[in-house]
Amino acid sequence: MDYNWPNLLTWLRIVMIPLFVGIFYFEQTWVSHSAQNLIATVIFTVAAITDWLDGWLARRLNQTSAFGAFLDPVADKLMVAAALIILVQLGRIDAVVALIIIGREIAISALREWMASMGQGKSVAVSMVGKIKTAAQMIAIPMLLYHDPIGGFDPQYWGTWLIWAAALLTLISMGYYLRMAWVAARAQR
Repeated sequence: MDYNWPNLLTWLRIVMIPLFVGIFYFEQTWVSHSAQNLIATVIFTVAAITDWLDGWLARRLNQTSAFGAFLDPVADKLMVAAALIILVQLGRIDAVVALIIIGREIAISALREWMASMGQGKSVAVSMVGKIKTAAQMIAIPMLLYHDPIGGFDPQYWGTWLIWAAALLTLISMGYYLRMAWVAARAQR
């Protein structure tokens, strides 16, 4: 395993998951509901920033590694899945949204693994739709975690619209990846 800054940031994201989930299990006498929302939002946002930062550092410092390429998406998917499950538990999103997003992540990870085993890993590389989906999701989740109105801005309302848009884009990108994998698999026959 490579010990470098990008991988350490990825490990930090994984370590943040129990902190992120745990904040919602503190007694209301210890941490107010609003404080729980704020702390969870900050933890998730820091995790999202470290996701970007570890990739940037890996390229900038030429510290890319096979282990980092494996661990980074795992850390991302774990953090997003934890956030979606918490949001369902809090009643801030519908379980259907969480099932679509988490189910797609599992299916596409398996698809990428299968395609890589056939030497066709590049045929299911990240698409622009996937990047837009990720951006919508990474903006929506902190809004839904924060939940409390900010002046005239209602994060729950806008976060709900964005997370549904992310779910739709999730289905579209999954169709794209499945089509690309189908074409690559048929070409190998």
